[in-house]
Amino acid sequence: MNAKPFLVIPVVSVFCLGLLAGCASPKHPIAQNPKPPVSLEPPPAVVKTNRLVIHADQPGAEISRNIYGQFSEHLGHCIYGGLWVGEDSPIPNTRGIRNDVVAALKKIQVPVVRWPGGCFADEYHWMDGIGTPTNRPSMINTTWGGVVENNHFGTHEFMDFCGQIGAAPYICGNVGSGTVQEMMEWVEYLTSDADSPMANLRRQNGREQPWKVPYFAVGNESWGCGGNMTAEFCADNFSRYNTFVKDYPGNHIYRVASGGLESDYHWTEVLMKQNADGLKHGGQAMNGYSLHYYTLPTSNWSHKGSATKFDEAEWFNTFRHTLVMDELVTKHSAIMDKYDPQKKVGLIVDEWGAWYDVEPGTNPGFLYQQNTLRDALVAGVTLNIFNNHADRVKMANIAQMINVLQAMILTDNEKMTVTPSYWVFEMDTVHHDATLLPSELQSVDYAFGDKTIPAVSASASRDRAGKIHVTLCNLNPNQSIEVPCELQGAKAQKISGRVLTAPEMSAHNTFDQPDNVKPTEFNAFKVTDNGFVTTLPAKSVVVLEVN
Repeated sequence: MNAKPFLVIPVVSVFCLGLLAGCASPKHPIAQNPKPPVSLEPPPAVVKTNRLVIHADQPGAEISRNIYGQFSEHLGHCIYGGLWVGEDSPIPNTRGIRNDVVAALKKIQVPVVRWPGGCFADEYHWMDGIGTPTNRPSMINTTWGGVVENNHFGTHEFMDFCGQIGAAPYICGNVGSGTVQEMMEWVEYLTSDADSPMANLRRQNGREQPWKVPYFAVGNESWGCGGNMTAEFCADNFSRYNTFVKDYPGNHIYRVASGGLESDYHWTEVLMKQNADGLKHGGQAMNGYSLHYYTLPTSNWSHKGSATKFDEAEWFNTFRHTLVMDELVTKHSAIMDKYDPQKKVGLIVDEWGAWYDVEPGTNPGFLYQQNTLRDALVAGVTLNIFNNHADRVKMANIAQMINVLQAMILTDNEKMTVTPSYWVFEMDTVHHDATLLPSELQSVDYAFGDKTIPAVSASASRDRAGKIHVTLCNLNPNQSIEVPCELQGAKAQKISGRVLTAPEMSAHNTFDQPDNVKPTEFNAFKVTDNGFVTTLPAKSVVVLEVN
């Protein structure tokens, strides 16, 4: 089939971490469906030149800083060895939490962290993770590697971690194997200041004042590892459990429901309709609806492809799949609009990112993979999509923060390095809580074989100081691309920029060479009468500041 180019660039994605029995290779339900869940073929168009128009005179929604959120699951070395080493470790730490990791995460201004899962959340019982660490019962992490979980990192440790990096906690409650009472009591333990059993238990465990917990997910991937539910059964369970997620004085919880598998639009219809009907009868609101989507180069969950050893065919297919995110966000948003035209319910993309085969010699249940320039562009494109859908996308959490999948940070005992994806998040901090400036992008094609995708991705915003920032991605690994930009309602006086690129598609940072891929100053632009023109290097992410 001959695919032809498409013009505009926003995108969203769905999916959660696959089930794993013991130490076997992870399996995902999508692997059993050979047909792609959504179209990978762009609509027809003929584009011969690039053109970007930014409507600075038509400000859009606020780009929530929570779009740049993180995800930290009890999986592999994300928690243990990643962010937690224990107070007795020779690795410098504060109350058991690595100082180097905290410093790195503060630099990218992490707004929110999702915990404890993922699939792990629906087998996690929070009371096992409180009290004196050495007295906490152990459990088997049946989802991820069949390893023993000693529960030394629990509620108090997670809330301490959030405080150290300045992030809001987003806690995922156990619906799959937990009870309504268990969830209700966890919320009380965390947020109540009353003279009550759970609040007093928190005090007994060393925390006098309640914490602020602004975000709480009622279950995770209820279609699969969270209970293998139908949409109707999930909707009923959400209504039941959500009734007992209480707002105690001084704390208001934003409640997130589990969405369906990727392009399961029926699931979205069911939950949105039930929420709308419930609100008419005084029910508790669903504030957010979860969507998960992972980018696989091969579309084959059994052989996803290498993180570092890939050719241009896999590079190209990675971005064909990354761009599906826009279709998913657009179609789920359309259903949400039908029941929620005022856009009160946020689309929460709380798992997304690139998923490859694990690094050779590592535990297949730990999902450890390297992170290259290709991943930086996956992040750049996806974040542009979320920015452009800021009216509906209110939070996103890349999977995952440390040592798992598309991580920000890799560690090995005392060693630590940040990844190319980390630098995209650092460069894009300029968009946090800024005002979206709607844009129209006409992009030339990047063709490989008989298929094409748009070569350029873009999003723009204005911060509170009035500065305009534009993130541009060039997906073509072989050619630089000139992009003229027309600024409507603003005039460029001065421009500065930064670029993230490298000579090789597979360039990545290692513990011995941590600076292989990092941002540098960028000046390939010039001011024009109606805006500016810039030349994007091949395979690059560029962020421009326009004064």
